[in-house]
Amino acid sequence: METFLIRALQLIMSLSLLVIIHEGGHFLFARLFKVRVEKFYIFFDPWFSLFKYKAKNSETEYGVGWLPLGGYVKIAGMIDESMDVEQMKKPAQSWEFRSKPAWQRLLIMVAGVLFNFLLALFIYSMILFTWGDQYIDVHKAPLGMSFNETAKKVGFHDGDVLLSADGYKFVRYDGDALSKIVDAREVTVRRDGKETAVYIPDKLMEKLMGDSLKFATYRFPFVADSIRINSPAAKAGLMHGDSIVALNGKSISFIDFKKAMSDCEKLSKTQHPDSVNPHRITLSFVRNKQVHTVTFDTDSHFQIGVVPVQDLMAIMPMVTHNYGFFESFPAGIKLGVNTLGGYVNSMKYVFSKEGAKQLGGFGTIGSIFPATWDWHQFWYMTAFLSIILAFMNILPIPALDGGHVFFLLYEMITRRKPSDKFLEYAQMVGMGILFLLLIWANFNDILRFFFR
Repeated sequence: METFLIRALQLIMSLSLLVIIHEGGHFLFARLFKVRVEKFYIFFDPWFSLFKYKAKNSETEYGVGWLPLGGYVKIAGMIDESMDVEQMKKPAQSWEFRSKPAWQRLLIMVAGVLFNFLLALFIYSMILFTWGDQYIDVHKAPLGMSFNETAKKVGFHDGDVLLSADGYKFVRYDGDALSKIVDAREVTVRRDGKETAVYIPDKLMEKLMGDSLKFATYRFPFVADSIRINSPAAKAGLMHGDSIVALNGKSISFIDFKKAMSDCEKLSKTQHPDSVNPHRITLSFVRNKQVHTVTFDTDSHFQIGVVPVQDLMAIMPMVTHNYGFFESFPAGIKLGVNTLGGYVNSMKYVFSKEGAKQLGGFGTIGSIFPATWDWHQFWYMTAFLSIILAFMNILPIPALDGGHVFFLLYEMITRRKPSDKFLEYAQMVGMGILFLLLIWANFNDILRFFFR
């Protein structure tokens, strides 16, 4: 319950900020061109609102709605989410949206998307200024990567070190690296000290979308933080800082060791009493750059008494780049542009069968936030959501900013303005499409909750 509340609070805070900035963009440009803004709302307010305020002599009512599906500014003289068509039947006034030149109306509609994108760039810059950029050097990962079953069928092996994809050299493993892998024809890995080519089949991403496990994760070493007194490991001579590298002659990671002990426990329940003792293991560990090997018995629960290092990042080859205040802005802009490019590239998979199943609603969005409060991750996810909101809003779908922009560009090119009746019907169709997508995305969340 606590995890749910922490994630829900982060989601609400993040969405509220993004809505304020987005709608604030529309509001500021509308006021710049002397267009009247009748309402400025965080969330929607059908039938009633949680809070509203209108200052004396102000044209704008500010409020908070009860339906957390976004927000809106009601700009006088345009057909929007409010569907106030009665206003459009009256003679146009000089302070209305419809009375302004097309280029001003275009800037008013683009402003929300622009502000969201600028917000993301600013947040990325401040993240880099405050925390720097820290990542694992993928070439120096001591145990390489672990791969899911789909990746193994393609030809990847646990322990492979990712080097390049079609000549593009990897620096780190992240979403951008995965995109390069699935779009490549050949990925080069280091396997057993030699470079090996793995050939990538078509539609790999579509296959990966149906997987419950990630394509690849780092294999973290099993490093001892402490040894329990009188435990099998203590009696065998293991000490703080020892790095366990092999079990029964086979190279292992921390996860590999846990799985092996679990398998031994299951095997012992069906094994004949005269069989080889399943509790007897041979461990190899590194101490002061020298490899030592010991053989001993685990306890009755297949535990050895080693408490592993909890801060896994501390035992990996980390690269850290720190940025000064002014240095952070070009780096933040580059990060934001790359993030947008990666997201746009991934959108092509949404229209596949597996892609449609992966669409998620509020549950999926909330799950990207950490289970414990972490300001670094909160701001990182907020910047990412701001990128998504900017891109989704500029799509040429009626009812979205991109739909209004599309019709305005049509007007500017043809010198013909679409009729109010056409815009009214387009708005209704667009809202219907959006509600269907919203229902589908949240239905997927429900299915994932109950059947995964």
